[in-house]
Amino acid sequence: MSYSVPQSAPFDDNGDISQDTTPGGDVEARWEIVSKTSGLMPAQIQAGRLQAEGIPARAWQEAAGQALGLMVGLLGTGYVAVPAEFVARAQAILAEPVAMFEQDEDLDRDGGDFEEE
Repeated sequence: MSYSVPQSAPFDDNGDISQDTTPGGDVEARWEIVSKTSGLMPAQIQAGRLQAEGIPARAWQEAAGQALGLMVGLLGTGYVAVPAEFVARAQAILAEPVAMFEQDEDLDRDGGDFEEE
């Protein structure tokens, strides 16, 4: 039994997939810790904030501390890490205060848009 490869297949003469149709190789990223928090939840919030700004970010806590629900000490510390090339930008974003409630210009000062009778 013989098998032939159609000419339109993206193979070289030796049967390997051609590099023209395959994306580039792996790139190693060096992750650096930009924040330490009390517990995992604040670390996840900070990582989410960085991701919303377009920065790849990871949040984690030591497994034993997470399993026990610790929020203090070495096992309770949450970590936020970003690739090395994003460290300065991530630190600047995390240093900015977060506006908890932004006032909508269309609403009255009391928060409602209804007229009192």
